[in-house]
Amino acid sequence: MKRSIQNLRVACAASLLLVGSASIQTVRASVNPAQPVIPNNIFDVKNYGAVGDGVATETKAIQTAINAASAAGGGMVKIPVGVYLSGPLELASQINLRVDQGATLRMLPLKQYPGGIKDPKTFISGEKLHDIAISGSGTIDSQGTDWWSYAKTGTSVARPRMIHFGGCDRVLIENVTLCNSPMFHIGIRSDNVTVRGVTVRAPASTDPVTPSHNTDACDVSGSNILIENCDISTGDDDYTCGGGTHDVLITNCTYGNGHGLSIGSNTDKGGVSNITVVDCTFNNTEAGIRIKSDRDRGGYVHDLTYRNLRMTNVGIPIFIYGSYHDKVKPFKDKNNLTAKDAATFPAKEVTSLTPFYANLTFSNITATVQPGHRAGLIFGLPEACVTNVLLQNITITADKPFGIFYAQGVRVVDCKITTPEGVNKFDATHARIETDSR
Repeated sequence: MKRSIQNLRVACAASLLLVGSASIQTVRASVNPAQPVIPNNIFDVKNYGAVGDGVATETKAIQTAINAASAAGGGMVKIPVGVYLSGPLELASQINLRVDQGATLRMLPLKQYPGGIKDPKTFISGEKLHDIAISGSGTIDSQGTDWWSYAKTGTSVARPRMIHFGGCDRVLIENVTLCNSPMFHIGIRSDNVTVRGVTVRAPASTDPVTPSHNTDACDVSGSNILIENCDISTGDDDYTCGGGTHDVLITNCTYGNGHGLSIGSNTDKGGVSNITVVDCTFNNTEAGIRIKSDRDRGGYVHDLTYRNLRMTNVGIPIFIYGSYHDKVKPFKDKNNLTAKDAATFPAKEVTSLTPFYANLTFSNITATVQPGHRAGLIFGLPEACVTNVLLQNITITADKPFGIFYAQGVRVVDCKITTPEGVNKFDATHARIETDSR
């Protein structure tokens, strides 16, 4: 049975295209990042003066081992069992920084970290490198608590990221545990990136005792990116990417605290396309899926597929909006925004930075939502509607309905979105929605 439940058409600049979703086998074939090729030479940091007692500062010894490996044409820089305090480290091409099981590479605390709160460098960094890896079953701990405490007071400080690679090719981060970064744990803008079997831990941003701040787990932009078998619970985005990102597969990951799987907010400079998220679970996450941008930073975001996702007690399962930084009431409170309110949202002229979202597929998703929250929100712009959205086999239980504002070509197939108002009760304005129950 097919019926149109809303047909409030508006002028939208995005054109209609067909929504589809490739099989996981097809995605696997297209997203297959080349792996780093690194010589088998081993450079044990203890051979370069490291102690591993958790007291000595080991920066010089570890960096000397990296430099020696680079001079020899590459190899594994081995951090054996022990605790190694260090300041900023710079990798080189064809280096695998391996943190063994039972080893902890620990960032110097704030009071000892070079640059302090004014100009701290990334803990582990590399620019324009090739064939690099961070691996092993050990832990990298950045002792971020002291940096986060400034966020409580509203004081603006510079905070280092744990890992940052820019303009690199063939990057692997595998099996390590990353915890308590002052800011982002992984920040990469490179091609051929694999993040596999990684655990990331930081307190939630709402933690009543020690909330973390901007501790994004995995910010990876670029092309040909695979994120798989990761276990993430942190204080900001669990994954995010910006403009210039395409061909991404995220699969078999578990997400706890955090802001969910995000795109944006900067989606300009090439847009975002061909992202597939499949077979992941979310528990107590603020948002499951979040796509965000704004009129001063937008690009073309299209051909995204989310499939086989299980969400429990999340803040909102599907959250798509084009006015991320809007501070004007009632538009800033997107959990309580109604269709009546959204109908008054002002249109603006389309520019090169207007965000456009198109060709979004959501299928086989189950979710229970935290009390007082909505089932979902798709909130486009009057001048740039979200276009071509498929919601198929979606089961959501929430206190508030699914809002669809400024969207066209939305198909709802075999869904059961249950709220106190009934089943499949959408709150909609300036939207064209079709339901199809078979």
